[in-house]
Amino acid sequence: MSQLENVSADAVGENAKILDVREDYEWEAGHIEGAIHIPLDQLPERLAELNPDDDLYIICRAGGRSQRAGEWLIGNGYSAVNVAGGMGAWSEAGRPMVSETGSAPSVL
Repeated sequence: MSQLENVSADAVGENAKILDVREDYEWEAGHIEGAIHIPLDQLPERLAELNPDDDLYIICRAGGRSQRAGEWLIGNGYSAVNVAGGMGAWSEAGRPMVSETGSAPSVL
């Protein structure tokens, strides 16, 4: 199994394929526009929604769930990179976010 690479939020390119593995309430409060949302516990049953040829940047709130998801994806033949520090680091870096709540995006 390959080692999962960790990158900073600043290193994620504008057109990167991002997989957000947080829970629904976290996603609704604030997420990256265009990201794919599959909560971590749903990943095995929804794996077919992902393209194994894409380089996926995996993100959660702080980096733990995305680390587990990335290691699991690599073990199943996918290309994955963990976004270190998760959405907290994304927000701190001033990267753009949107919300589903009508309020300003936030990280829960």
